[in-house]
Parts: sequence; C-alpha cells; structure tokens
Amino acid sequence: MNFIRKYNLTADENLFVAKRNVVDYIWKIAKSEGFSVTYPETDAIYNGISVANKTVDEIIAVNNLKHAWQFVFNTVDYPTDFSYICKLNGYIADGQLYLNAGILRHIQISVSGTSWKPDYPDEFQIKQSLKNIMGIDNPTERCITLMLYCMRAQMFSGGNISTSMIAANHEMIRNGCGIISVPIEHQAEFMKLLIEFYETNEMSTLKQFVYETSIDGIDLEAQKKHDEFQAVDKA
Repeated sequence: MNFIRKYNLTADENLFVAKRNVVDYIWKIAKSEGFSVTYPETDAIYNGISVANKTVDEIIAVNNLKHAWQFVFNTVDYPTDFSYICKLNGYIADGQLYLNAGILRHIQISVSGTSWKPDYPDEFQIKQSLKNIMGIDNPTERCITLMLYCMRAQMFSGGNISTSMIAANHEMIRNGCGIISVPIEHQAEFMKLLIEFYETNEMSTLKQFVYETSIDGIDLEAQKKHDEFQAVDKA
C-alpha cells in the first residue's frame, strides 16, 4: 500500500482545520459510538444550548468529546503515547458515561456485532506495540495504524472508538496530515470492516478503506491560488 500524504500542512495549519470542523468531527464520532444525535443537536450541545428529547448519556457524550478535542488542541506538542491515550479516555468516559475512565479495563467486555471478545489489556504489551507503531515512517499510515490498533486492543471499558480516533488525530495534527473522520455515508461499511478486523486481526483492507474515504483537510496551496486569482479578477 502506498500512503501518499493527502495534505501537507504545518501543525498550526492542521490545528486550524480541526478547530474549524470540530463539531462535524464530534457528530461523526458520536454516531460511530452509537449515539443518536443529529448535526444540529450536536452543534447545540457543543454550544451549551438546551436540546429536547436527548438522553443524559447523549448530552454527556457530546460534551465529553468536546472536552477531549479541547485537550488535544491544548497539547499538540505532547507525544501520542500510552499516558496520553489514557488521559483522552478519561475525558471521553467522564461523568460515569463509562466505567473506570482513563484506566485499563479489568473486566471482560463484549463487542457489538460479533462474538469475538478482546483479551484483557496488558500495559507492557500495549506500550511495546505503540512504540512499534510510532516507528512507522509514513505519518499517515502511522496514524491510521495507531487508530485501528487501539480500537482492537479495547483498552478501556468504553469509548474505545472515540479514544482511538481522537488519539490518532492528535498524531495527524502533529504531523500536518489532515484529520481522520469517517463520513456518515461510509460508516456502515467502516463498521463492517472493523468487525472483520476484530475477528481476523488483519487490518490491511480497513486501513486502505480509511485512507481512501476518511482523510479530511484543506489544500491550502490550492486555496491560496484561488484567492490570488479572485483578487486579480476583481482588480
């Protein structure tokens, strides 16, 4: 597989992209975790506006994702390591949304859509796997691999998809590669491939799918040329 960079941004430029579209990213992540919120509802909750007919868990989930992204925005220079990923889950699972926020799970869990059950997480093994992943030279491939590894590792009692995706996006921002965000129209296929990955531990098909469908960003060079053309045209 050839993971050519789709975006060549500085960390600051990538941070701008993430902040500009954060409500959209929160909405899509919440949907992937099974929360029934629309984009307008997500936007309202994000901005502290009361929303009718939403459960307490749905409101907490959106606010927790908001806080997790804000943490990322304030810590772009931090390494995306084991401690950082645990901290992210602490935000995502806060308010008793999930059991033992930010702490490796010590209970057996099931995964929706499959009879496969993840092993109990081993801290030493996880740290070694993360070290190996961070050794992948291609930054886009490194970030996608990080996300998928963390999803299958099921490190926490809940919020593993959210935690994995935001952790990977922290690394995407640090490297100016854009943002991983699964479009709504591709989420059903993504979940199908994710379950197959859970069951087989073969990530190549899903990795390629994410690369082809789910890398978001802005081509700033093209935008700059467009703005220059518009300025000349108006002169």
